[in-house]
Amino acid sequence: MYEHLLRPLDLGWTTLKNRVIMGSMHTNLEEIPGGFERAAVYFAERARGQVGLIVTGGIAPNEQGCVSAMSAMLRSEEELPQHRLITDAVHQEGGKICMQILHTGRYGYHPKIVAPSPIQAPINFFKPKEMEESDILQTIDDYVRCAELAREAGYDGVEIMGSEGYLINQFIVKRTNHRTDAWGGSYENRMHFPIEIVKRTRAALGHDFIIIYRLSMLDLVEEGSTWEEVVTLAKAIEAAGATMINSGIGWHEARIPTIATMVPRKAYAWVTQKLKKEVTIPLIAVNRINTPDVAEEILAEGCADLVSMARPFLADPDIILKTMEGRVNEINTCIACNQACLDHTFQMKISSCLVNPRACHETELQYIPTNHPKRIAVVGAGPAGLAFAHIAAMRGHEVTLYEADGQLGGQFNYAKNIPGKEDYGETIRFYTQMMKKYQVRVLLNHPATVEELLATDYDAIILADGIEPRQLTIEGHDHPKVVSYTEVLSGTVNIGKKAAIIGAGGIGFDVATFLTYKKPDSDAVSAFLKEWGVDKDYLEAGGLKMPEPELPAREIYLLKRSTGKHGATLGKTTGWIHRSHLKAMNVHMLAEVQYLKVDDQGLHISIKGEAKILEVDHVIVCAGQLSSRNIYNALIALGKEPRLIGGADEAKELDAKTAIKQGCTLAANI
Repeated sequence: MYEHLLRPLDLGWTTLKNRVIMGSMHTNLEEIPGGFERAAVYFAERARGQVGLIVTGGIAPNEQGCVSAMSAMLRSEEELPQHRLITDAVHQEGGKICMQILHTGRYGYHPKIVAPSPIQAPINFFKPKEMEESDILQTIDDYVRCAELAREAGYDGVEIMGSEGYLINQFIVKRTNHRTDAWGGSYENRMHFPIEIVKRTRAALGHDFIIIYRLSMLDLVEEGSTWEEVVTLAKAIEAAGATMINSGIGWHEARIPTIATMVPRKAYAWVTQKLKKEVTIPLIAVNRINTPDVAEEILAEGCADLVSMARPFLADPDIILKTMEGRVNEINTCIACNQACLDHTFQMKISSCLVNPRACHETELQYIPTNHPKRIAVVGAGPAGLAFAHIAAMRGHEVTLYEADGQLGGQFNYAKNIPGKEDYGETIRFYTQMMKKYQVRVLLNHPATVEELLATDYDAIILADGIEPRQLTIEGHDHPKVVSYTEVLSGTVNIGKKAAIIGAGGIGFDVATFLTYKKPDSDAVSAFLKEWGVDKDYLEAGGLKMPEPELPAREIYLLKRSTGKHGATLGKTTGWIHRSHLKAMNVHMLAEVQYLKVDDQGLHISIKGEAKILEVDHVIVCAGQLSSRNIYNALIALGKEPRLIGGADEAKELDAKTAIKQGCTLAANI
């Protein structure tokens, strides 16, 4: 098993330990004081985990190309020592590392941005300055100089970022290149910019230096590249001297999901496979490859020569090592939620990981074996309780875990039932394995009592007993039509053809998704591509076609009291996806709603003073949660000092990111 995944790949310049690359992801570590020291520890831990090749986050070749005003650049020898911290640390662990050279073009968040044409990006506040020919030639020089400095800094190669709608991509397509000179017009002219960069970089650095070119194989925007243009560029990049080509999928402004959790696993491997017969250098597959099984399938099926994982190495730095040692069940799998990684990145925060808050914080959050083992009770086996129990037991404490339900996982048991969130079950699988490995005493179907907790004389009591759904208080709140989201997602009630959902936060969106889901006639990938309008036949530029969503059998109303758009508190990088999906499902999204009563007719509401009756079969309450504090209050009254984590501490939209971080942090310091 995993014979393709772990088989060394001889590319002439090196032999990889395996065929998995840790893909580029900007963590913002390079932008903070002491960040390169922290990044060195972060990358070294992944190299120690046996990943063969690492690609850093994007480093700009000049000031105009920076992500933001204070983002990292490499343009002078003065900057080499901090980069050597990273390369030395990776090489000491036997790994190899490439630096990604990223010029953002019109995507940069600062007033000095430039682009082939002065066309403002729909996702940016700043309008770019049109590059003069002298600017273009200087930028090519800057790319080459940046690569030369990268080699001096000890990097084994560079990745030239030519996709995702950044500067090089902006030169390639008519959408953003309206020039009429030698750098615009015909496709031959438009692709001249990336070819010159690769050709001159190879000439300057010789043939023992890795050059990965990130090629936009599927733009997913109007006026993007045609398939014939993608093939033409790929062949030209190969001829220019690239070592291998990495797949780029979608622009940041594209309105099609590419990496979020609702994207099926290996949903875009087909486009890499489509290009594979056109070039001879190795191709790398990307996007929603989060387990060794998926990576192995891609390689075994001949879709690519290598696979790239980025966020999965945030979730677990030892994916490859655990696979090599037959410990696949111990891998902490990326659930593609984006909440602590990409959402942080685009908010200029330090990236991390919801299921592994130690990611990018390795120097701050350390799990050191204890010299003073304690007997610890943990009440509640949701994400917070499981995170605490795992780390505390790993450090050497004796942990007993009480759970009133018959299974581990808490609210994640609801989440995994939502279409597009099935990967949340991987987290439950991981924690279940960790409970066994570190010999946590797990008591299922065993509600903890104050008497039992006191009688056992624990050194510490951790309360992670979660939340209770907020109840409806209007007239008719006890009507048979009224149900809780827990009853819906657990399958204990059958919802009728028409339903109203009270509450339009994350839970309301999840319930609406659950109720509008219709099992597709085709496989998950084909159904996804059909719903969002992605054309595997690639007949039109950008790979787009008309979306064909599978419409639901139910009519759903998603209601909220406040003004503004629905799902305003959803993640920065995923909220638009959820809104777009529910809009495609014809969900009625009503705001400024006052709830009056529930009766046999349905839900009586008022919108801006206008009374209305929604003749629905069920009213589903997703109006928030309350913390469970019964045991806590009783223990406090008896003079004890229990600790609260997760929803038991603060109930807000089932915040698993905060819950798991609280559990891990407390366990690291107890």
